[in-house]
Amino acid sequence: MYMKWVALLSLILAAGAVLAARLAVRRLNRQMAEMADALQEIKSGNGNRRLLYEEHAPAAPLAYLINETVVSYENRLAALRQTEETHRQLMTSLSHDIRTPLATLIGYLDAVHKGTVTGQEKDGYIEIARQKAHHLQSYLDVLFDWCRLNSNEFALSIGRAEAAEMTRDILIDWIPVFESRQIGYCIDIPEQPFWVRLDPDAYLRICNNLLQNAVDHSQAHVIRLSLSRQDGSMMLRIEDDGVGIPREELGRIFERLYQCGRGYPEKGSGLGLAIVRQLAEKMGGAVTADSAPGQGMAFTLLFPLAD
Repeated sequence: MYMKWVALLSLILAAGAVLAARLAVRRLNRQMAEMADALQEIKSGNGNRRLLYEEHAPAAPLAYLINETVVSYENRLAALRQTEETHRQLMTSLSHDIRTPLATLIGYLDAVHKGTVTGQEKDGYIEIARQKAHHLQSYLDVLFDWCRLNSNEFALSIGRAEAAEMTRDILIDWIPVFESRQIGYCIDIPEQPFWVRLDPDAYLRICNNLLQNAVDHSQAHVIRLSLSRQDGSMMLRIEDDGVGIPREELGRIFERLYQCGRGYPEKGSGLGLAIVRQLAEKMGGAVTADSAPGQGMAFTLLFPLAD
């Protein structure tokens, strides 16, 4: 009798196990079908589709992996769209910013070539054409730097460098520019060396971009440049006493193609300050800005000192 009860109990347990297995398989099949439907929906373009299962569900790990993959894909797609929009804006800006001064340059040179102007007026036309040509060269230099920075072929050659003497050499070329623009200058570079890890060409571009920004846009009477030490870093500070910009725009001036709507009267390429930030960060440094209308602009760069 006992053995009959044991057999009956075993049979009941086996039937229960079979039933539980069938229910589990049915549940798993239903979840797999839901996943297939979700993946088809995602394939059709719905990047917001998510799979939601309880943590102990058999299909939960796979569902979570699918969700993470979709989120990663959507983030990359958003970045790609942003890049495409930036390139479109860049091409539009390039077309306008090069075509207009180029047309003006051709107009002045044609007038000289045809003899429409003579004497002092001719000399004035030639000087204007020269200035327009330099402006175009400056714009194309910035554009070339930007393209190099955002290509897979760009690489910095970072090594131990003495920044104080390097900065003095850079400023030598700027003093005639300051004097021709009737801009005063104040330079404070200590005699002791500042050893940092830099790419010399990148550091040159950073300084040139910031100084060019001040000369072209600030309407400054005085430009100041100083080097100092701050908590294990070299601090380069370039400031002016010009028109400044509203504080609410400070958070955007390092963005690609951003141009201040107020404050600075002349428009640039919208790439110079973005290049400054990218180059500084690629060398382990950081750049910040401070300004207010009528109170000038100050840029501060920090680079870790080398051992």
